[in-house]
Amino acid sequence: MIPSEGELFKKILGSEWTRLHPDIQRRFDKNPAPGKPLLYEGVLDELRASRFGKLLGHLAGPLVQGALIPYDATGVPVHIEVYSKPDCPHIFKQRLYRIAGRKPIRFTSYMAESAKGEVLEYVGMGLGMKLTLYVQDGNLHFTSDGYFWDVLGWRIPLPDILTPGKTYLCHRNNGPNQFDIRIEIRHRLFGLAFVQAGVFRERAATWEAA
Repeated sequence: MIPSEGELFKKILGSEWTRLHPDIQRRFDKNPAPGKPLLYEGVLDELRASRFGKLLGHLAGPLVQGALIPYDATGVPVHIEVYSKPDCPHIFKQRLYRIAGRKPIRFTSYMAESAKGEVLEYVGMGLGMKLTLYVQDGNLHFTSDGYFWDVLGWRIPLPDILTPGKTYLCHRNNGPNQFDIRIEIRHRLFGLAFVQAGVFRERAATWEAA
């Protein structure tokens, strides 16, 4: 059985898991079988990057395509697939952004548990960040607790000043099939570098309708 993200989050949050809104618990408890992804779609009311963010996004694009979007826009449609792979313990998330007048931007990441019981999110080329989870007002919050580069099984910490900045994410429930996502990345020296905020809905998969 492929584990859900919820199983990892339950383990990390402990008793805090029960303070999450039941809709969020159900959302993360779902297990996408190989070939049967969970689908979500939404619209970003806010997509923003500072001057520093735009520069960093363009420079980092070849390494972590789509992780740092160096544009400003509103009304951006986003399609998300949460999926698993055969004989792989990870749950993957692929996001497809359609900014008017630009080629679609695709970004894929996955979460894993470290040997120390930490939640790690990998964004590409062995680069990732350690995440801290907490519950507030029934909603799920993530904050980054350091970036790293995984090379041949060695996790090398990266100095904060050489990273995009501290990442904050809030998954706020609106109803059984709707939720808000807000992401902010703040650099120690250059301040708020990236913002994404929008409303998302679960979407029935074509394989379910068939």
